[in-house]
Amino acid sequence: MIAAIPYRTFPSFDLGPITIRTFGVFVALGILVGVWLFLRYARERGLDPDLLSRLAWQVIVLGIVGSRVLFVITNWSSFEDDPLSVFALWEGGLQFSGSFLISIVVIWWFARRHPEMPGFALSDGVVYGLSAGLVIGRLGCVAVGEHLGTQTSFPLGWKYLGGETREPVAGGVGSVIHNTAIYEMVLLLPLVALLWWMQRRRVPDGWLTATFLLWYGTQRFLTDFLRAYDDTLAGLTGAQYLSIGMVAGGALLAWRLRRHIEPVAPETGAEADLAAES
Repeated sequence: MIAAIPYRTFPSFDLGPITIRTFGVFVALGILVGVWLFLRYARERGLDPDLLSRLAWQVIVLGIVGSRVLFVITNWSSFEDDPLSVFALWEGGLQFSGSFLISIVVIWWFARRHPEMPGFALSDGVVYGLSAGLVIGRLGCVAVGEHLGTQTSFPLGWKYLGGETREPVAGGVGSVIHNTAIYEMVLLLPLVALLWWMQRRRVPDGWLTATFLLWYGTQRFLTDFLRAYDDTLAGLTGAQYLSIGMVAGGALLAWRLRRHIEPVAPETGAEADLAAES
């Protein structure tokens, strides 16, 4: 190994007499940024920000519950000796699959109760805020040493220099590993930039949602192969099965959106003459 990127976890730091848990800080910051972007998106399109603010916080609260419940279910052996640690969210342990599935149900239920709200505009705003929030939230995973991968000689491998980790480090201190939380964060940055550009261009409703599903579903499916400690079924993690569904859903949505684009009919000779005279 010629070189590697140094990596040391930082699960907490002291601010005077107060101990700050970095995972909670980054998750909270990601939520705030995501909600702010979502509500800004809604206001720019004339949607009711007060109504959508209530929706956003419902999605957040229920999403956190769902992500924690799914993480506990799939990692119950880590909680058998101390069941109360189920509530220790500041130590890490949220599973995106749980929050994503709960969010789909909440948004679907909201759309049914408010048919006046354009559904695709709503989902576009959600994924726009979610993508940015995920980037910041992944910093929390990096801070506590979560979603670590196998040892590697990859030039972008991370050399573990010490610190408490949520998961064991293959090879211990001094080993070079895949850090999938950082990989995901880096791969999300161009997605955030693309979604920002698309919403600035006011692309038709639904395209931000399709783009997010295709991009994030693909990147998560691939990066999960590098994770060392996630349970698998037939060689795939639970998140990878969800990713397959995301990519399929994104492709179907893109196909439907393209079908609904009305082609511009060619002008007849008379219409062309009339346009030229005007």
